[in-house]
Amino acid sequence: MMIPIVSTKLYIPLPRPNVVNRTRLIEKMNEGLHRKLTLVSASAGFGKTTVVSEWLATCDRPVAWLSIDEGDNDPACFLTYLVASLQTMQTNIGEGVLGLLQSPQSLPIKSLLIPLLNEISAIPNPFILVLDDYHVIKASTIDQAISILIERMPPQMHLVIASREDPNLPIARLRARDLVTEVRVKDLRFTFSESAEFLNQVMSLNLTREEIGLLESRTEGWVAGLQLAALSMLGHTDKASFIRSFSGSHRYILDYLLEEVLQQQSATIQTFLLRTSILDRMYGPLCDAVLNSGTEANLIPDSTGQEILEYLERTNLFIVPLDHERKWYRYHHLFVDLLRKRLQQNNNNSNIAHDKWDVDELHVSASRWYEDNRMELEAFQHAVAAKDIDRAALLIEGKEMPLLFRGAGAVKPVLKWLNSLPRGEMNTRPSLWVMFASGLLMTGQMSEVEEKLQAAEQSIQEALEDDETRDIVGHIAAIRATLAVSKHQSETILAESRRALENLDPGNLPVRTATTWALGYAYQLQRNRILANEAYTKALSISRRIGHGVITIMATLGLGNLREADNKLYEAAETYQNVLNLTGDPPMPIACEAYLGLARIYYEWNDLEAAKRHAERALQLAKQFDHTDRVVACEILLARLMLTQQGEEDCTAICLAKTEHFAHQHQFLVQLPDLAAAHVHSLLRLGDLEAAALEAQKYELPISGARVILAQGNPSAALAVLEPQRREAELKGWKDECLKVMILQAVALQANGEKAKALQHLKDVLILAEPGGFIRIFVDEGAPIYKLLSEAAINEFMPGYLAKLLDGFEAEKLKRGVKSDHHHLTPSIKSQIEPLSVRELEVLKLIAQGLSNREISERLFLALSTVKGHNRVIFDKLQVSRRTEAVALARKLGLL
Repeated sequence: MMIPIVSTKLYIPLPRPNVVNRTRLIEKMNEGLHRKLTLVSASAGFGKTTVVSEWLATCDRPVAWLSIDEGDNDPACFLTYLVASLQTMQTNIGEGVLGLLQSPQSLPIKSLLIPLLNEISAIPNPFILVLDDYHVIKASTIDQAISILIERMPPQMHLVIASREDPNLPIARLRARDLVTEVRVKDLRFTFSESAEFLNQVMSLNLTREEIGLLESRTEGWVAGLQLAALSMLGHTDKASFIRSFSGSHRYILDYLLEEVLQQQSATIQTFLLRTSILDRMYGPLCDAVLNSGTEANLIPDSTGQEILEYLERTNLFIVPLDHERKWYRYHHLFVDLLRKRLQQNNNNSNIAHDKWDVDELHVSASRWYEDNRMELEAFQHAVAAKDIDRAALLIEGKEMPLLFRGAGAVKPVLKWLNSLPRGEMNTRPSLWVMFASGLLMTGQMSEVEEKLQAAEQSIQEALEDDETRDIVGHIAAIRATLAVSKHQSETILAESRRALENLDPGNLPVRTATTWALGYAYQLQRNRILANEAYTKALSISRRIGHGVITIMATLGLGNLREADNKLYEAAETYQNVLNLTGDPPMPIACEAYLGLARIYYEWNDLEAAKRHAERALQLAKQFDHTDRVVACEILLARLMLTQQGEEDCTAICLAKTEHFAHQHQFLVQLPDLAAAHVHSLLRLGDLEAAALEAQKYELPISGARVILAQGNPSAALAVLEPQRREAELKGWKDECLKVMILQAVALQANGEKAKALQHLKDVLILAEPGGFIRIFVDEGAPIYKLLSEAAINEFMPGYLAKLLDGFEAEKLKRGVKSDHHHLTPSIKSQIEPLSVRELEVLKLIAQGLSNREISERLFLALSTVKGHNRVIFDKLQVSRRTEAVALARKLGLL
């Protein structure tokens, strides 16, 4: 579940009605629109945001705005807000990236930026992106990402950065290439005429030309200094004396003027300013909650918070409206820093009751308001600021969904806070140890998880058993079950999952749902596919309902695995594609499993190019995990692909040997049987029957062993091995195993001289294999099965499917010694295909790229119904019924 963003960060500050006309700056910024970047860089109080917002009000281009704050130093948070700002112009941009950010596995921000740039490039009209207050960014990864953005941005995009200091970007290089317009202190300083307009027209001070000149000289055109001076003079009858005494550096002037401004305000306004300074953003009801907190309620009985906010705006008291409705506001950043300093000074030094407030209590009031309004992350942050451990702990646990499960943006601040707590505080709250372990698990820090779980167990040893402690016990077991999933330990998963479900509170749906998924994986490991399907289906249903994005992905993956095992390759491919849609583009690391599944399926469909592409993508993603055997699974499939190439047998054997060493080195023992099966294939291709037999025996691989026995010329012995394997596969519903066994049985029957029985057996195999579109499972068996298929083709049994199979052997004829005479038996598929039009080929290519019908309609500027019509025509011409079939056949025919 994504954390709701603070939408006010995306609002363009509205120009003030009585603002000083800065025509010269607006003209300069308009002239710079042909460049990539406009940099507005100056120290605090020079009116950077005001100038940019005034310019945008005169500009006819769409604008995406982001006001940056300290929290945006987290790359995931920054990218989330960057996408959200762009979505204010185009609602569907960056949806894949936002989905990806829900992953517990973090990705480099630079790799996430590339697909976002591709989507930005599709925006047809010129637009402006503004990053305000960029100086708070201290993360070098974000600086690097913005550098990439500037380097690769499309011509219709213009970036504006407003900052108190020059950002860590290649400004010098951009300046040398005339790609940046710079608006600096010398540009932002008020000229004499602008100072006069501000002081006499905006602030109505009626100063003489000499007095204006003196103030302008003393402040050096510093906008904040002039504004503070003007506010101070509103309470002075002798303005000339004030101006004559006005001196000092900017820092001291600001301290002095802040005192002057506050002293000129009523007690009501001073109270409001100081109390609400704890807030990053202000909203009337939120201000009311903070003002009326503590023992002294109704400190401002005559006005609401909203009324005072509107008053402050009218009096230019350093407040900025954040939306058109004038509901949300913020203080000028420098002003709020000084207010907070004064608030703390009052709290520490004042002996007067009404001047002394508990700052922690103010934060608690803000936290309660945010919690009541379902802004849990903000509520948690104020609880942390209040040092209220109990409240922060409750907010982490959440009422419906733990804060940790709401998105990647919450994990780091929660872990940072937990890591800061003394061990004694953690021991008194065992649930915090569990949350700590859960957060570490989500971020891939597996080695530290067990230590936190043991600390939690030690903390509850002395506690009375009640519903709360039982739930903690259940959560600990659920985390251990998930740890066992990464090690494929089915018995441990089952034991810990059952313990979890026995102890977890019935209302703890997020953890119970994750546990149900873990049970499904254990059943899958044990090849109990009925129970696995039930568990995955249940976990998927609940996770969708409660918004548990990670379990939605994992359960969908599990169902894809089961459909693949049931020989439903087309359904499995669609399921894996659904996973990729959920994980975004570029996908989160867990998507490696979906890419690997697609690679296996395309291999079976004999689309070796697509299979290799998916397998290599899976390997790239698998390497982003810390200690995973998915790397081994990917290498095995790549070795099988290598074996299809003529003369690569020796290289395949070397690659498999290296992979086996890696698997032993990292204790990925569960992958060794699959490695051995691939090794048997390569050894048989090399003709080393003795080594192949030893490998099959070493890992007790009956199907591989039967294949070796056949190669040794003993078909009756092979049949004796295969028959019990088939009975077991049929009894337990292992359809994938059953198909493998039946193909070898057909080959063995023919080798045993039982040709008629072999042909009848082959017909049964073809009926089972045709719905899934299997090809390689036949081709990999070589010449013996080819002869049987040719016999079946002569008898005109399932001619369409047999044509595809025999076409598959055509590519293998030089490698396997197969005679290429089947084209005499069946007409060429290509000659039967009606040519596709140029537009139909365009649509087909986009289908092959994985685009949805709606995405294709947007890319080609066609109505959705028109795209669907093209799909029907393409399917009819290619004589297929599914997208995946169309793509596979198109690749085979050279149309893509």
